Amino acid sequence: MDGALSISVVALAGFVLPLLASRLRLPAVVLEILFGIAIGPSILGWIHATPEMAFLAELGFLLLMFLSGFEIDFNELRRQGGSQIGIGLLVFVLTLFFAYKGARLLGHGPFVTLLLATTSVGLVVPTLREGRHTATALGQTILIAAILSDFLTLIGTTLLAMVHENGLGWNLLRFPALFATMAVLLLSLRRLAWWFPDRFERLFSEEDNSEIGIRASLALMFVFVGLSHMLGVESILGAFLAGTAFAMIFRHRGALDRKLSGFSYGFFIPIFFIHVGLEFDLQALMTPGVFRGALSLIGVAIAVKLLASCALFLKGLSPREVLAAGILLSARLSLVIAVAKLGSRLNLLDPALETQVVLLAVVTATLTPTLFGLIAPRKASCES
Repeated sequence: MDGALSISVVALAGFVLPLLASRLRLPAVVLEILFGIAIGPSILGWIHATPEMAFLAELGFLLLMFLSGFEIDFNELRRQGGSQIGIGLLVFVLTLFFAYKGARLLGHGPFVTLLLATTSVGLVVPTLREGRHTATALGQTILIAAILSDFLTLIGTTLLAMVHENGLGWNLLRFPALFATMAVLLLSLRRLAWWFPDRFERLFSEEDNSEIGIRASLALMFVFVGLSHMLGVESILGAFLAGTAFAMIFRHRGALDRKLSGFSYGFFIPIFFIHVGLEFDLQALMTPGVFRGALSLIGVAIAVKLLASCALFLKGLSPREVLAAGILLSARLSLVIAVAKLGSRLNLLDPALETQVVLLAVVTATLTPTLFGLIAPRKASCES
């Protein structure tokens, strides 16, 4: 099947699969990956990854990371105060500790430690909303822990990638240089927004035919991606920091949030996940050793989060609430796949391990929201 027809099939799937996912009560991402596996070389062989699709998938990848930063609610972080953030940091430190032990147990190194430390804000938020836990103490504790986990894991992954590529040396100064550039841009944009509030309001207008808000968002993303490339830093961090910068400057984003999510999750991001499925090596997974390794990885990944969540007893949560939090924080989806793709590109992960990570994402994304709904106390969902 040629490139244009392949993209047409994938675009049609991007429309149909979310409708099917809602009926099956599954995350759309899970069906998108499974669809890619089914129509790809592993099973039916109808579609193969083409350069055109790879380009669109890469763009979807960057938009996914941009929106991951864009969706951080800094007002909520500020409202929660230092104690809540402190608990979230403690959960992350314990996660790193147990992830390191788990990675060593499986015979892997530091990169797998960071893989095991990831969670999925993109899955945590809708699960909390669906169960009406968002405004409860349990929901807010889970949300802060998930945000900090994703943010700090991505930074750690980028640092590890830089050390792997360039070693310890002056090259590591490129990392703080990117943050310094971000700080200067933040201060400049905040000052401009203070001086010219009327002009910046247009960014969030519901009825702007020129869609200046989307143009500004994409421009900021590509500026940071370009800076990352120039400084030798992974482009996914640049995209993530661009979204974070936008969220930090403009706390009330009006219609822009919906517009950006609309075309990103409506077209580009599904192509990325279907492309992940197309590249999934099902034959490698069927090898007995690889399949056993995948089951071990899934078990360790869940155990790491359950053990780290014991820190939430300090918040006065009940054992049932702590168990529910650990289950939901075990969900891995977009970030773990993004980190796995990075590891594969840097030869830090072999193809078999990358396949195991994709299976980890599919299994946890499918099971954990349902288990959380069964375990989380019902009284918490009614308090909001």
